[in-house]
Amino acid sequence: MSSALWVSKTGLAAQDTALSTVANNLANVNTVGFKSDRAVFEDLFYSVEVQPGAQADEVNTVPSGIQLGSGVRVVGTQKTFTEGNMQPTGQPMDLAIVGRGFFQVEAANGDIYYTENGQFQLNAEGMVVNAQGLPLSPGLEVPEGSSRFTVGSDGIVSVVLPGETAPSEIGQITLVNFVNPAGLEALGGNLYKETAASGEPVEGTPGADGLGNIKQGVLEGSNVQVVEAMVNMIGIQRAYEANAKVLDAASGMLQFLNQTV
Repeated sequence: MSSALWVSKTGLAAQDTALSTVANNLANVNTVGFKSDRAVFEDLFYSVEVQPGAQADEVNTVPSGIQLGSGVRVVGTQKTFTEGNMQPTGQPMDLAIVGRGFFQVEAANGDIYYTENGQFQLNAEGMVVNAQGLPLSPGLEVPEGSSRFTVGSDGIVSVVLPGETAPSEIGQITLVNFVNPAGLEALGGNLYKETAASGEPVEGTPGADGLGNIKQGVLEGSNVQVVEAMVNMIGIQRAYEANAKVLDAASGMLQFLNQTV
């Protein structure tokens, strides 16, 4: 089998994976708190027929040698944790993180997941939960009949209790950050899970220790740049076409040999 056939095959597979990441980015262009992905490529091993620096004769050495690559592969996909556009909603339980950090929510099995989607609401018990019904961690309960739900930039939550006029503090929203957020495992549903690559979560008060502030009545939109994604898609398409042409050319050369030799 011609090595060019194999090399072009790896190129087609890699570009197909890259297109899948762009397609997922564009599909989530309106997903609150979504962070775009990018494919990371690396070249495969090389067949060294002549070692660079090998002796050409008693005096001279080979300047570059002969090294034939065997293609490309996708070594990983990386989340880009740049900030999305802020979208004012006017809803008191819509929260956005201006800067670094993640909200914490607790799963039914007790695991803690992380999210930048601040679309919160109340459940039947008055607990602040996300769209999947997972409660905010640490838990935050809003007393029945209270009004004027307010969240400060430092995460302090206050409400006006029934029969009172002055606001009362009922809890504190904390944020966490990671040494390597790109190492988090994406679970879907705007949720992430800690991994060995991300490092352990560092919890703190919003606005302190490098964490962002909380802004109430605002949601952080997707950070997908549609024009950039479209340009990437065109580039991937052209690269795919070029690899397909190499495949066709290599096949044609083999066909010519079979017919003439």
